[in-house]
Amino acid sequence: MKALVVDDSGVMRRIISRGLNSLWVNDVAEASDGLEAIEVFGDGAGFDLILTDWNMPKVNGLDFVQSIRNAGRTLPIIMVTTETEKEQVVRAIQAGVNDDLIKPFDQEMLRLKLERVIPNPKA
Repeated sequence: MKALVVDDSGVMRRIISRGLNSLWVNDVAEASDGLEAIEVFGDGAGFDLILTDWNMPKVNGLDFVQSIRNAGRTLPIIMVTTETEKEQVVRAIQAGVNDDLIKPFDQEMLRLKLERVIPNPKA
């Protein structure tokens, strides 16, 4: 399984990537903002999952998600964010986010979110 982790914090990218690797995601690509993520994602070939921050420079997470959905991609997207206001959550869902993971989080919370968006993840 291959994931794209998008966050402007290098520390947060490493935390998420290590968490994914300790579960069942064996290939993780990283991007530091939404613009770089669009380039890394390319045509989407090979990616099974995206975890993206909301607040980033250049292109924010919400705009990145909308670009993925507008391209017809249906892979699961988890918004990893500090945004907890109901209006923001609704905007993310309307943009095509499958679930959110609120910072700070632990390994168990990451595992549960993955299991919610990926049926039979170890299959």
